[in-house]
Amino acid sequence: MGFRFGGRKANKPGKMSITVIVLIMIGVMSVQIVDLYEKDQKYSLQEKELEKEKQAELVREKELEEYEKYTQTQEYIEDMAKSRLGLVYEDEIVFKEE
Repeated sequence: MGFRFGGRKANKPGKMSITVIVLIMIGVMSVQIVDLYEKDQKYSLQEKELEKEKQAELVREKELEEYEKYTQTQEYIEDMAKSRLGLVYEDEIVFKEE
C-alpha cells in the first residue's frame, strides 16, 4: 500500500544525470589535485633555495660581527693610520720601493 511516485523508468534519467555530475566533479578535483601537487613541488624548491640563502646570510652576519670587533681594536686603528694617513711611530723605519 505504499505510495510510489513514477516507475523505474522515471528514475533512470535522474541516475544518469547524477552519474554525469559525479564524473565531472571527479575530473575537476583531479585537475585541482595535479595543480596543487605542482605548486607544492615549486614551493619545496623555493624553500630549499631560501634556506641556502639564509645559511649564507648567517655566515655573512658572523663575518661582519668579527669585522666589527676588529674595527674596535688598536691593530685596526694603526693599520688605518698607516695606510690612509701615512702615519708611523717615531722609532719606526719605513722602507719604500723605488
